[in-house]
Amino acid sequence: MNKVFLIGRLTRDPELRYTGSNTAVATFSLAVNRNFTNQSGEREADFINIVVWRKQAENVKNYLQQGSQVAIDGRLQTRSYDDQNGQKRYVTEVVADNVEFLGSKNSSNNSNNNNASTNSGAEPTPYDFGPASEPKGTDVDSNPFADFGSSIEISDDELPF
Repeated sequence: MNKVFLIGRLTRDPELRYTGSNTAVATFSLAVNRNFTNQSGEREADFINIVVWRKQAENVKNYLQQGSQVAIDGRLQTRSYDDQNGQKRYVTEVVADNVEFLGSKNSSNNSNNNNASTNSGAEPTPYDFGPASEPKGTDVDSNPFADFGSSIEISDDELPF
C-alpha cells in the first residue's frame, strides 16, 4: 500500500504548467513540522515536493499561495532522469490525489482577533478557508443509514414487470 497524508504550509507559490496534451499540472513544496524537537529544543520541518494534476492543479494555483496551510492525501512516487552531465538523478515526490485548503498564512493570526490592525495593513486573502469540518448529519462513515431528509416509499407493486 502506498498512501501518504500530510498537513503543512506551502513554502512557495504553486507553479502551474500544461503538458503537450493540455493537462494542467501544479508543483509546490510543503513544509511539514516534525513531532519532536532537536537537541537544541527547536522544532524542525521536512520540505516535501508535491505534484497535483488537472482541475485540482488549477484550483491550487488560483487559491493557494506561500504560507497557505493544506492537507494532502496522495501517494509517494520516485522517478529518475538524466541531468545535463549525463548523471542519473532521482526525485521523490508526493502525487496528490486530494488537496484540502485549511487556511491562509494570515488565518492563524486573524482567527482569534478580527481587528484590522493585527493584519499589518496587508490585504486579506480573497478566500480564507478555515479548518475543514463535515456538516452535521452527513457523517456516512459512522452511520450510512442516517436520516438525510424525507423518507422514500418503495413498493414492489409499482414495478413494470
